[in-house]
Amino acid sequence: MAVGVFDLFSIGIGPSSSHTVGPMRAAAVFAEELRSSGDLARVAGLRVDLYGSLAATGHGHGTMTAILLGLEGFHPEKILPAEVEERLAAIAESGKLQLAGAVDGGGVALEYGVKDMVLRPLTVLPRHTNGMTFTVTDGAGEVLHAATFFSVGGGFIVREGEEDAAQQELEESKKELPLPFRTAAELLGRCQSKGLSIGEIMFVNERASRSEEEIRAGLLHIYSVMEECVAVSLKREGLLPGGLKVRRRAPDWHERLLKETRDQDAGRQDPEYRDPKYWQEWVNLIALAVNEENASGGRVVTAPTNGAAGIIPAVLYYALHFAPGMDKATQADRDDVVVKFLLTAAAVGVLYKEQASISGAEVGCQGEVGSASSMAAAGLAEVMGGTPQQVENAAEIAMEHNLGLTCDPIGGLVQIPCIERNAIAAAKAINAAKMALWGDGTHRVSLDEVIVTMRETGRDMSSKYKETAMGGLAVNVVEC
Repeated sequence: MAVGVFDLFSIGIGPSSSHTVGPMRAAAVFAEELRSSGDLARVAGLRVDLYGSLAATGHGHGTMTAILLGLEGFHPEKILPAEVEERLAAIAESGKLQLAGAVDGGGVALEYGVKDMVLRPLTVLPRHTNGMTFTVTDGAGEVLHAATFFSVGGGFIVREGEEDAAQQELEESKKELPLPFRTAAELLGRCQSKGLSIGEIMFVNERASRSEEEIRAGLLHIYSVMEECVAVSLKREGLLPGGLKVRRRAPDWHERLLKETRDQDAGRQDPEYRDPKYWQEWVNLIALAVNEENASGGRVVTAPTNGAAGIIPAVLYYALHFAPGMDKATQADRDDVVVKFLLTAAAVGVLYKEQASISGAEVGCQGEVGSASSMAAAGLAEVMGGTPQQVENAAEIAMEHNLGLTCDPIGGLVQIPCIERNAIAAAKAINAAKMALWGDGTHRVSLDEVIVTMRETGRDMSSKYKETAMGGLAVNVVEC
């Protein structure tokens, strides 16, 4: 199907869309196939091979445990953090995996755990560095079912041997869209010919598969999960898991910001009031809170990936609390801002997904944080009244100044530099939108040119800097 807003903004668990959500989704698909094949009862053996980046940084990203849950039948968009903890504890205690049966029963109990997975970090399969192969055998060792999947970023998966068919299906489904586009130039052309904004073009296309009410309700639900993610994060204290001893900062920062507001506006009764003087501190807080929750394996929204999940919520928070006129906005007005912002951001996300990549393992962090910053800048420019040309300019500025960003997380954990990087990229997005709005929409470098440059930069980038933990901060900073 054509990439839509609910593909780019999907609900899952942390810490990584490509290394946690994608592998869990692939494993769940494999389990469903096995169950429907009628061979499940004959299964006596299981083998999981992980290649490239999945093998190199899988332990830090929770790849192996996510696969165990997927093999039990859990899907990332449905499982809750409490269920994650419950099932992983049960597997660890019993030493057994309930293959294709933990959700609805009827599975096969196999003695299998993380230690049994085969890791091949130096072997990169041709399609993508995030490769995984699942194989089940019967009592005689004969293969009953096998499949290879690739986690290509943002939770998206592709099955080996079906790449061409998937691409053809994508192209066919795009023909069914009222206003299809692949490039920013095509998108701007649609806006000009139809007299619509970028967000409205995306909305028209979404209506090809959903009603207006479903789209609106779905996007407001997406934002409610973002808000819930922040709320949960602000209640956690102590250190993030993983051994780096990274301290959670969001709860303390939140308390300090509330204290500043109480001290300076003691007579103000509005609990939603945010002193404009501290807009950047609030933006930083939201980005940190989301990504600390993601690093904890909590429930987050891919935006468009988990590693960049804090940028769009942080910039959207700015739009709702600090954009001109929002102090007098009704709840209906605020809901409109959320819907328009996410639709516009998604339209730009489609451009990156179509022309380049949103996978850190494929093009470095420019594909994750850079894409998210660009999407957020576009969303903010649109809700602040920007023309389609200004919105495209905002997206271009944000990505232009994220080009070449490497993915080199220490210990393979989505913590350093990932958490702070989201806050920095959110501020970049806001500045990019403001710069674009002060212009008339004309600019020398187009968004399409920047996207192509990002793709080519990622292709030229050493694999050491593409989520392998073999270069940069990952090797130059002592973990303990």
